[in-house]
Amino acid sequence: MTGETHTPHAPGTPCWVSLMVHGLTTTQDFYGELFGWEFQPGPKQLGPYVRALLDGKEVAGIGQLPPDRHLPVAWTPYLASDDVDLTAETVRLCGGTIGVGPLDADEAGRLAIGSDPSGAVFGIWQAGAHRGTGVSGVPGTPAWHELMTFETASVTKFYETVFGYEEEPVVSDDLDYVTLHVADHPVAGVHGVGNSLPRDRGPHWMTYFEVADTDTTLTRVSALGGHILQPAHNSPHGRVATVADPEGARFSVVEQPH
Repeated sequence: MTGETHTPHAPGTPCWVSLMVHGLTTTQDFYGELFGWEFQPGPKQLGPYVRALLDGKEVAGIGQLPPDRHLPVAWTPYLASDDVDLTAETVRLCGGTIGVGPLDADEAGRLAIGSDPSGAVFGIWQAGAHRGTGVSGVPGTPAWHELMTFETASVTKFYETVFGYEEEPVVSDDLDYVTLHVADHPVAGVHGVGNSLPRDRGPHWMTYFEVADTDTTLTRVSALGGHILQPAHNSPHGRVATVADPEGARFSVVEQPH
């Protein structure tokens, strides 16, 4: 396995992805079988928490929800910040909310969890000892993050103001899509889908994980107790499908074009 290893992430770059669930052990079993992840304990500030590893490099985190918290079970991207307290204040000033933090996660770093003005939840990470995802470009690693929202114009301005992104709209009559850039590199997408947003979710961030073979992955998702929400189809970025794990956390898988 090669894959890129990472230097510190520039502010605004998605640097980590985390999932909060009710059944930590069963969720580890699902993703371990699906992506070949191994697990080790992580900081306990938000309760029981493990980090997923591929070949010893960290790729994602999974934590356990307190039994009394009725939060959606969802993958949440963390966006890098040099000063999480300042970023959290900017989120509030720009019409977003901060639901958790800012707080220290041992010596790993400092975090906050917030939501944009449309309600989509994201994390903010100021790296300490833990710089974030340690490998990319191989199966089982996050490949892309996309905000599914009603329309791109107003919410894109929020992210640009808070994180300093440059935007590149897709010029198309029937597609409302903006790519967010940091230092001329595309780091995330904003997809305005209007009324076709799932009613039970509202605006939300979607994580795409790279896989070697999308169709084989879908067979394994079903066998492991997950659900296929959008069957495999070919896109300009590869063969893509959207699925849910046994607790209902949605994510997409993408097989890069050869």
